[in-house]
Amino acid sequence: MAKALSETLADDVRAALTAVLGDAARGADPLIRPSDHADFQANGVLPLAKALKGNPRELATRVAAALVPSAGGADADPPPAATSGVIAAVEVAGPGFLNLTLTDTALGAQAAERLGDPRLGVPAAGVGQTTVIDYSQPNIAKEMHVGHLRSTVIGDALVRLLEFNGHTVVRQNHLGDWGTQFGMLIQYLVEHPDARLADVDHSGEAAISWLTALYRDARAEFESDTAFADRARKRVVTLQGGDRESLAVWQKMVAESKRYFEDVYARLDVRLIDADAVGESFYNPYLAEIAADLERRGIAVWSNGALCVFFDDIAGPDGEPVPLIVRKSDGGFGYAATDLAAIRYRVNTLKADQILYVVDSRQALHFRMVFEAARRAGYLPEHVEAVHVQFGSVLGPDGKPFKTRAGQTVRLIELLDSAVDHAVATVEEKNPQLDASQARAETRLVGIGAVKYADLSTSRTKDYIFDLDRMVSLHGNTSVYLQYAHARTHSILRKLPAGTTPRVHAGVPLEPAERKLALHLDDFGASLATVVENFEPHRLASYLYALAQTFSDFYDNCPVVKAPTEPVRENRAALVRLTGDTLRLGLELLGISAPEQL
Repeated sequence: MAKALSETLADDVRAALTAVLGDAARGADPLIRPSDHADFQANGVLPLAKALKGNPRELATRVAAALVPSAGGADADPPPAATSGVIAAVEVAGPGFLNLTLTDTALGAQAAERLGDPRLGVPAAGVGQTTVIDYSQPNIAKEMHVGHLRSTVIGDALVRLLEFNGHTVVRQNHLGDWGTQFGMLIQYLVEHPDARLADVDHSGEAAISWLTALYRDARAEFESDTAFADRARKRVVTLQGGDRESLAVWQKMVAESKRYFEDVYARLDVRLIDADAVGESFYNPYLAEIAADLERRGIAVWSNGALCVFFDDIAGPDGEPVPLIVRKSDGGFGYAATDLAAIRYRVNTLKADQILYVVDSRQALHFRMVFEAARRAGYLPEHVEAVHVQFGSVLGPDGKPFKTRAGQTVRLIELLDSAVDHAVATVEEKNPQLDASQARAETRLVGIGAVKYADLSTSRTKDYIFDLDRMVSLHGNTSVYLQYAHARTHSILRKLPAGTTPRVHAGVPLEPAERKLALHLDDFGASLATVVENFEPHRLASYLYALAQTFSDFYDNCPVVKAPTEPVRENRAALVRLTGDTLRLGLELLGISAPEQL
């Protein structure tokens, strides 16, 4: 695996600091940062000088001499024994900063090491760690809407990123398949057998049309007929008691809902499959046991007829404690009981080292209480990390929660279809020669990618405005801009003279735009590490957008096909190929396709 040049520089500067200061500098952070005045800047001398009460500029001068003893630091000079030899020149700036310029040889060697490697030199640092990710979470017998978009898209990106990082990832789609509404739906089907869906093959859209109509009709009867409402409530008890007829109807609704969910996931190109679906009903057999265990150990107590867990530092606006309700006053179980049972199962059975919940920010208090209660009970050991990966809302152009003109929640399938429709003009503008089938395929890739990228390029904790015109634009920070940059790399490589091989030639001087591109490509692994550490896909999107911009500058200033010499052409072709490979892999890790032609 290729070591980033910034890491190599950190080792070199640390070695020079130790050579100058001895033990006083051991373990010091050199504070390597990109610089506008050189390739990198090392800022670690200042805090060390302050701690030692020394002159920072004098100390920086001594460290610079230890790094590159020869004046000017030419490539031909032998490097100091304690360092790697990647530094061409060091300049002391300001009160004690070190401006570091790398050798062209070092930049070329890094590009050569990554070229052709499917992982682009990035190590799988998470091998041996099991992560359970809970995301998407639609409800049975209900259509997925815009509110499910962020959980599904962010969760899928995290799955891809963590798997690439070496984690064993267990996907968990926590379906809402248990609760009061199922008594209403089942009772309606029992009393209206003609409303049942025929047992024939059908699409997900047919399934959700049936479920939507069923819910509408059942709700209308529930609200207008008190006798039916009473029978529906009794049906809930019958279902929970394991009645065969009730379970059969319930299972039919679950199966039809899953068929629809799979259709949506296929359109979105996310990795959730039926085997990942674990509904609330799965944990139902464990809820009484959880409640009894918490009560017996004094973790949960009875209050106003409900079994609750209280917390010293959590109170409402009136100053009264806010409880986590494990069992309600009517004897039913709250979401907390299910979530506690799920944590115990994921730790004990799935062997999770880390559990991620990709759920919107409004549930922050709930998860804070659930995690603390699980810690008290020992269901969540200290060595297991539980993280609420929270996110903001999708807003309409008016800055309010995204709704239809009639004030209804936007159906997710309608939203995706609209995105594909909006992408038609973009695809036609860039490549009007495409035949109809190719155009349809690329339009889908562009439209779906645009929706996903708009979500993932936004810091997940922030709200964002859903604007399809901006999303499918060829300009600005959009997936279309990145897809076009990727397609351009393939176009350049297709135009190379016969016999040209993208490869790095040592000793070929690099133009400033080439150096800038090589440096940005070298930062891919470090950027991914930050993304994984903080569960922030938007940082990968930012890296890719900056890469596309840097590549555009390179394209404008460094001719590839018409390069002055064959070695220069092959050097530049290597940078083009590595750029294309990095854009493709980066987009794939976000769950977005990167077509070779656009």
